[in-house]
Amino acid sequence: MADPNLEALITAEHRGRGNAERNAARHPVETLEFFGLKPDMTVLEILPALGWYTEILAPYLAEQGRLYVAHFSPDGILPYMPAVLEMWEKRIHKRPEIFGKVTVRHINPPHEVSIAPEASVDLALTFRNVHNWIMADQEHEYFAAFFKALKPGGVLGVVEHRAKPDADMDSMHKTGYVTEAYCKEIGERAGFVLEETSEINANPADDTDHPDGVWSLPPFMQSGDEDRYKAIGETDRFTFRFRKPE
Repeated sequence: MADPNLEALITAEHRGRGNAERNAARHPVETLEFFGLKPDMTVLEILPALGWYTEILAPYLAEQGRLYVAHFSPDGILPYMPAVLEMWEKRIHKRPEIFGKVTVRHINPPHEVSIAPEASVDLALTFRNVHNWIMADQEHEYFAAFFKALKPGGVLGVVEHRAKPDADMDSMHKTGYVTEAYCKEIGERAGFVLEETSEINANPADDTDHPDGVWSLPPFMQSGDEDRYKAIGETDRFTFRFRKPE
């Protein structure tokens, strides 16, 4: 049975405009329960963009747990990084009753990678970010930072756009779709064990063949033809639960 507190939070009044409408595509309750989220955990959310999942995690953990958020650095190398950080900060500062207990850190390899006290985190979470690290050739630095932050026995939960199994590195750099095999390889190289996978966030209607890769589909729809891409829905995604060995 789903946690009623999570069920209530995914449609709560504090959620950003249009965010609750994406619940059907992103399955937040099922995803977080697959990762093993509990209200008394220390949780690390990695690069939350504008806070789609932070809206759920922050109030859920506020009373018994702790939430670290590792966001872009003000010194991020790409112009959008400090800009997105500033937008996220404005959102959380407007609602201190929701987000006031969040501890904010910055991740900017190789300069800023201490995103939580070493071996202090029960559960680290990242949603649709691995492709960005691959495009920046920093995927191994990011996973090493997560491994360091997690307790022995801790979990890293990953949701990522799924490439066809035969997709090559050039395709992953350009399209935003990542093969399951390569994500597993990144995790294992960092020291994680892939404990379980889930099809919670699968979308068989997505054939991954789009002119602008993942950005052709909602919510971006950069390729035009909105009716076509709305009909497909959000990207096909894999959901991995890695564990740091005891």
